[in-house]
Amino acid sequence: MASLSLLSPPSTSSSASSFCHNSSPLLSLRTRSLTIRTPIKTFSIRAQSAPVLTQDDLKKLAADKAVEYVKSSMVLGLGTGSTAAFVVAKIGELLKSGQLTDIVGIPTSKRTEEQALSLGIPLSVLDDHPRLDLAIDGADEVDPDLNLVKGRGGALLREKMVEAASEKFVVVADETKLVTGLGGSKLAMPVEVVQFCWKYNLVRLKELFKEEGVEAKLRLDEAGKPYVTDNSNYIVDLYFENPIKDAYAAGKEISSFEGVVEHGLFLDMATAVIIAGKSGVEVKAK
Repeated sequence: MASLSLLSPPSTSSSASSFCHNSSPLLSLRTRSLTIRTPIKTFSIRAQSAPVLTQDDLKKLAADKAVEYVKSSMVLGLGTGSTAAFVVAKIGELLKSGQLTDIVGIPTSKRTEEQALSLGIPLSVLDDHPRLDLAIDGADEVDPDLNLVKGRGGALLREKMVEAASEKFVVVADETKLVTGLGGSKLAMPVEVVQFCWKYNLVRLKELFKEEGVEAKLRLDEAGKPYVTDNSNYIVDLYFENPIKDAYAAGKEISSFEGVVEHGLFLDMATAVIIAGKSGVEVKAK
């Protein structure tokens, strides 16, 4: 178990990851998953004064703290989204100055790939580097057990693949992302589905969570057309009236639907979450 008082960067040892989905669809959340949760440790760095900080300022604070985990010669998962973009920018800056060397980045989206290339960060893919030392990414929601909702940026499938293959997964977020239960922000929890008969799965997802109260919508792009992911799929966004009662059972049952590619519940994946607030930076780790 990591000691937050030391905040020592992660080691470069790695472990392989694998995935499997149940194939039998269920339309009600009947099952409960037996989960052993690791105690959460918290370390806070309080600001000496109280400057007026924007949300971007908070994201940059969290990103700068997360990059302290990065060491030369690491293979890194590079996340997607506004907070992760600050991380990628900082890594590019450290490489340019020579403070970091021999870094290999595995991007989680085409947007991140383009940013990293523009900064001179060497890139590769999971096929060539199936084990990563560290992944750093943002989150849309963080619950007290460090479970996450991710994917409002549309990259949830690649994010989950890269982050599951990483020895350590450090999350950067600002304090607005904290929730008491996943789905509690009343913002989108994405589900990536194949284009074929997408409405069929939208209806099934809505039926699955009818007791929780949920609105299911096909995500649209700026032109009003269906949003298409980097993997040529659609996204159905779920908006919960109340937090999800059992995220583990929910994730399992969503994955059991034929035509569902991935969902935005990232459970038992984060090893540390760095949260920037107006009073300072807080680090929570398992």
